[in-house]
Amino acid sequence: MRVLISPDKFKGTLTAAQAAAAMAEGVRRAHPHADIALLPIADGGDGTLEAALAAGFTEQRTRVNGPRGAEVEARWALRGGTAVIETAAASGLLLTTPSVESALYSHSYGSGQLIAAALDARATQIVIGLGGSAMTDGGAGALQALGLALYSGDGTPLRPGIDVLSEAARLEVGRLDPRLAGVALRIATDVDNHLYGPDGAACVFGPQKGADAAAVRRLDEALRHWAAVLSSTSGRDVNVAGAGAAGGFAAGFLAFTGARLERGFDLVADLVGFDAALAEAELLVTGEGRVDAGSAHGKAPLAAAGRARDRGVPVALVAGDITVPREQLTQYGIVAAASLMDLAADTEDAFARAADYVTRATQRALEAIQAARGGGPA
Repeated sequence: MRVLISPDKFKGTLTAAQAAAAMAEGVRRAHPHADIALLPIADGGDGTLEAALAAGFTEQRTRVNGPRGAEVEARWALRGGTAVIETAAASGLLLTTPSVESALYSHSYGSGQLIAAALDARATQIVIGLGGSAMTDGGAGALQALGLALYSGDGTPLRPGIDVLSEAARLEVGRLDPRLAGVALRIATDVDNHLYGPDGAACVFGPQKGADAAAVRRLDEALRHWAAVLSSTSGRDVNVAGAGAAGGFAAGFLAFTGARLERGFDLVADLVGFDAALAEAELLVTGEGRVDAGSAHGKAPLAAAGRARDRGVPVALVAGDITVPREQLTQYGIVAAASLMDLAADTEDAFARAADYVTRATQRALEAIQAARGGGPA
């Protein structure tokens, strides 16, 4: 039996690669002679870099300015002419402490420095995974790192931070790195949120970054102003679906470059060769930390399962917790599902022994498939 193991991360416990290794042990326990291929995946958010590294990209490290300015060492990946960057690595929420001040003044400058590093490495395609970000700056900081100059109404140069968004009156676009015109910028997102408004970056994601109600209003107003400046300068509408991811990071790039917003899993699947690996498989094992109602909106495991279903490949799902009705899972070609919460004493136990429970849950799922088929090979 040829088994493709392609999970996303189990957030807070296991990376996608660690989860895949634990699942592989579960497959071996159920079918000792199975032919196993490991291909971790992601939905375009944090975890995209790990998926690229697991697929053979080479790790790079660059020192950049973190979300509050302090220097950090950020990882990214390179293979041939393709670079993979995560905003979380340079401008991530884990690099600061969530607070009102952090929510207001964190910026994406370091993510722009990573793009510059990829350009220095002669990348012709740069994949940018959005997610886990600390900032809500509409990508202004990243563009400043790449040469964009911003000025207030009285001509004062503006530094990265919220004041850039609320006070920007004139942009000097001609100073942007000219190499941006010759590179394909592919921005991965797993959300449809707009840049501003009720479903915008500030209103939906600001509280996760420490913003209180007053800070959310201030950020949303700043993003509205920033969008107006971008549109008047470039002639492009930047308040589009998906532009609200990672604090509106994509907005500036949509205004001044040929950047494309792409569905996160679709982009990652293309990046790591998911379809080619699936073509060789007789069973797909996938999963992540939690599968719930939101998982149907572009999250990696169900998106991967849908592709397997379309190719007639059955799917086993393993997750930390599954709240989707099992009959609904069958729509994705999932023939067996097991969760860590089926085995663990409680959530704390599931987190503490995640790898062991992933192995056991995988074994249980494959044995269920075998039993359903009358004891023959799954």
